[in-house]
Amino acid sequence: IWLLRGEEQLLAGHDRGGLEPLEIDLATFAKRLTAQNRTLKRALTMPAIFSGIGNAYSDEILLHAKLTPVKRAGQLSDDEIERLYHSVQATLIDYADRIRAEVGDGFPTKVTAFRPDMGVHGKFNEPCPVCGSPVQRIVYASNEVNYCATCQNGGKRLADRSLSRLLKDDWPRTIEELDGDE
Repeated sequence: IWLLRGEEQLLAGHDRGGLEPLEIDLATFAKRLTAQNRTLKRALTMPAIFSGIGNAYSDEILLHAKLTPVKRAGQLSDDEIERLYHSVQATLIDYADRIRAEVGDGFPTKVTAFRPDMGVHGKFNEPCPVCGSPVQRIVYASNEVNYCATCQNGGKRLADRSLSRLLKDDWPRTIEELDGDE
């Protein structure tokens, strides 16, 4: 049991420090994104960096930006950072609008990050909505990275070590291991 003095103390205890991506400008986004040289997938999904971008929306954002999920934030050109920033904005606004259109003033009956109308998230082996190539994935623990090799990685599939019988128990088991933190 915790005793808190006021709403500010309650909120402060749960604030991971991430910026609200729809409330920041390009310069702030770029500074926060590149402060730690994480993979784009990890940088977008870390609550301490950006609030509210989870696994599903990060897949969609990276497809929209045409960026590979394993590229390091520190390797992005200024044009790529700007493209990613605008993709974050457009993707989050688009899905928020879709949900509002479905439920009106109500609340969704089922709260889930997966949506059937998503382009790549949860769509392994289905056609990419942009180019028609099969959606690829990297599996780790209970999550996965979904991407289009053609649109996002120059046509090259990323290694999914979960499919290798020799490396299956080795790497990556978590997003931290995918990022190289462990």
